[in-house]
Amino acid sequence: MAAITDTAPAPSGRDDGFFLGGAIAMALVIVAGFSVQLAMGRSSFSAPPLVHAHAVVFMGWMVIYVLQNVLVATDRIALHRRLGWLAAAWMIPMVVLGVAVTVALVRKGMVPFFFRPLQFLVFDPTTLAAFIGLTNAAIVLRRQTDWHRRLHFCGMALLVGPGVGRLLPMPLLPPWAWEATLAVCLLFPLVGVAADLRRSGRVHPAWLWGLGAMLATAAVTEAITYSPAGEAIYAAVAAGSPGAAVAPLDFPPPPGPPPGV
Repeated sequence: MAAITDTAPAPSGRDDGFFLGGAIAMALVIVAGFSVQLAMGRSSFSAPPLVHAHAVVFMGWMVIYVLQNVLVATDRIALHRRLGWLAAAWMIPMVVLGVAVTVALVRKGMVPFFFRPLQFLVFDPTTLAAFIGLTNAAIVLRRQTDWHRRLHFCGMALLVGPGVGRLLPMPLLPPWAWEATLAVCLLFPLVGVAADLRRSGRVHPAWLWGLGAMLATAAVTEAITYSPAGEAIYAAVAAGSPGAAVAPLDFPPPPGPPPGV
């Protein structure tokens, strides 16, 4: 519920508790993933400014999302609405920086070795597009709180991927590393489906739309990755950079000395 809302929250305290708990759980996964990465020395604060800006903006959305759910759960709806305007504008730098970091890594030939470079180039923007679509749909349906909060929840679940990926044994998962990460992200709305069934005996259609959008990211990513259009996109993005020498569908070599050295 990190965007504009013009209506009061759903009257059920149990419902509020579920969405607040889900928001906190997703935030903890993200924080845990990046903390583990930092503790193991696989990332540091010496990253380029673009990466830091990306991290600040995306972590900022996580904070906004959790705070919005706290405000609803504590019945501070006026503040929730005002913060929603900031959240709506916040998506703009998220898109710009998300795409910029992806392109920068591809051009530098620094795609993580458990992803195909072309797949990496495609799935990051595709995931962002699905997130923006779900979030904008939630804004449009802000007068229908049941739809509003479920669509936002699914959008946020898509953003948990980077945290999940830092907790999974990614070097052991190729060629399905990204798909495995998405599968874990799907668990969050599936828990929402189970919660609806437990409370009311039916599944709210917003969950089906949200899950459909998440699965569509996989279908679109795979379709583009293994198409001539995908190779053309990669060539255009990587042209004139070290990334142009990287085979778009080959997994990069893992870091460290080559075998036998």
